[in-house]
Amino acid sequence: MVVLKKISKIINKASILSVLLLYLSLASCTSCSDNSNSSPKEPLPIIDPPIATGTFKNPILNSGADPWVIKEGNEYFVTFTTGNNITLMRTNKMSDLKNGSKKVIWTPPSTGLNSKDLWAPELHKINGKWYVYYAASDGNNANHRMWVLENTAADPFTGVWQDKGELLLPDNKWAIDGSPFELNGKYYFIWSGWEGNVDVRQDIYIAEMNTPFSVVGNRVAILKPTTAWEVNNTNPQVAEGPQFLLKNDKVFVFYSAGACWKDGYSVGAIWMEITSNPLNINSWKRLDANPLFVSNAAGNAFGPGHNSFFKSLDGNEDWILYHANPQPGQGCGENRSMRMQKISWDNNGLPILGMPESLDKNLVKPSGE
Repeated sequence: MVVLKKISKIINKASILSVLLLYLSLASCTSCSDNSNSSPKEPLPIIDPPIATGTFKNPILNSGADPWVIKEGNEYFVTFTTGNNITLMRTNKMSDLKNGSKKVIWTPPSTGLNSKDLWAPELHKINGKWYVYYAASDGNNANHRMWVLENTAADPFTGVWQDKGELLLPDNKWAIDGSPFELNGKYYFIWSGWEGNVDVRQDIYIAEMNTPFSVVGNRVAILKPTTAWEVNNTNPQVAEGPQFLLKNDKVFVFYSAGACWKDGYSVGAIWMEITSNPLNINSWKRLDANPLFVSNAAGNAFGPGHNSFFKSLDGNEDWILYHANPQPGQGCGENRSMRMQKISWDNNGLPILGMPESLDKNLVKPSGE
């Protein structure tokens, strides 16, 4: 009898425990009810795919005509045409330029021969000092000349920019898009100018420099727009934006031709051997592949031109920085956006610029970023 009583108690306890567990289970199972008044379940959160951090898309700046870049250590300094001041940007990642620092480093006087239409500034470091070369006028295009600013500070974002006045070029003719470069221990200045005092044609000229703000000797026209793509049925004819680039044993001068107000505006190049005399017109040869860089309508790149070049952070890649319009017929205005892409070289040491990349294409960032 004692054994039976113990078994009965165990069964009663198990029954009570089972009922209790069933009650708790039903109470907590709100989703088991078919009650139409119950609240709907929260939707699962939408998880965005991971952002591709190793790529970027053009443009790197929505408005930035005539872009110029210089690499200093692990930083890049970029400037471009604003028309009314000299603006400088700095970044340690060219693909992220739009988030870089920005500063107006110089504002022109309200009147005078360098007070209006400031075009295509370039920042250069010569003998430990910083210089900005830019074109300006008094509002009359015929009076465009080259001008120079100087800053002795180590950092071009600091210090005082002094107006060193006009860079007096030989013959005192219309001049824009000036750029200095060093070759075999000498400095030279290259620019786009008129042969006479009337706007008939823009040629590419070169002369020797004796200081960062003075030129000596005569000017030499090393290129005149004569081929079909350079002339491009324009009047006046235009060759401008000369850019020097040294690669191994060759010296290149890239230039833009075909007039910025036409979608046929493109980039070409002339070259010479590094041992040749840059002041001798016979030293220079046009590349057979010209034009090297032309419009890509499908990629929203019209009139690509007025470029400069830079090395990737690790120094292993060459890149072109240029402007182009996103739509046809937009001409020479503020729609020109700043873009960049990697370039390469063929087995003969000649440049391959490729086609301007499409605005919707993911591009691999420069190596080292």
